[in-house]
Amino acid sequence: MTVYALAQISIHDRERYNSYAARFMDVLLKYEGRLLAADEQPEVVEGDWPYGKVVLMSFKDRETFEKWAHSPEYQEISKDRVAATTGVVILAKGL
Repeated sequence: MTVYALAQISIHDRERYNSYAARFMDVLLKYEGRLLAADEQPEVVEGDWPYGKVVLMSFKDRETFEKWAHSPEYQEISKDRVAATTGVVILAKGL
């Protein structure tokens, strides 16, 4: 079953975040992930939203997501993301 990872973040260290972003796609594609959306100016149509960027990715199943998220390659680049942002990541099952 397809799973979707939704990251909602605020960036407070642009240089470190850009370092992460420059290496992100290579790692995502290596683990068969798909980037569906990445927007630093999403339109909030209802409610309050405290973040500055939204990222939506898909993976063919939870196992593939876990392989990517826990891979040595992603763990290495994610050090910059963790240091440069605050936010949440939500995993949702597809229909």
